[in-house]
Amino acid sequence: MQVEPLAIDGLWEITPVLRPDDRGVFLEAFKADVLSEAIGHPFTLKQMNVSVSSAGTVRGIHFADVPVGQAKYVQCFSGAILDVVVDIRVGSPTFGQWDAVELNSTSRKALYISEGLGHAFCALTDEATVGYLCSEPYSPTREHGIHPMDSTLALPWPDGTAALLSPKDAAAPTMAEALASGMLPSYDDCVAFRRSLA
Repeated sequence: MQVEPLAIDGLWEITPVLRPDDRGVFLEAFKADVLSEAIGHPFTLKQMNVSVSSAGTVRGIHFADVPVGQAKYVQCFSGAILDVVVDIRVGSPTFGQWDAVELNSTSRKALYISEGLGHAFCALTDEATVGYLCSEPYSPTREHGIHPMDSTLALPWPDGTAALLSPKDAAAPTMAEALASGMLPSYDDCVAFRRSLA
């Protein structure tokens, strides 16, 4: 598999080697040693989540307090999603910027999302099954959100689709409100925490 850094520091795209034959396809979807070499530290798996979403469902933007945060290794097992990662780290050179990658059950690509980055996705197909390998278990007291339809972020959600949001995501603050409240992570804290994992 290939692990390539994307434009936002702390975000990597993983492209597996697909080995198709007349029975189907085989791939190595996760390799700890390859990922660790790319990101500079071991990835410790503490929880796996699976979500199944109907077309137009938007989940996120979610993030956790740093330290300890929650790194994610995200894959789409069936269907397709537009996965969007937002740099919400105060002081980052790319603060407020985002990167978007389509994850689907054809290319079988994955994303590794470091602690402190905001994560969201939109289901592009009638049903999309997404799996997340997480470095830390869910902790409601440390988890936060930003409204995924915040116009100042201008995220690239598909046109013509009415976003289906959870009540929690629909009530989330805008990026400006989250910044004013002091809830956003510090870029320096995130970088220091990643270095501590090496």
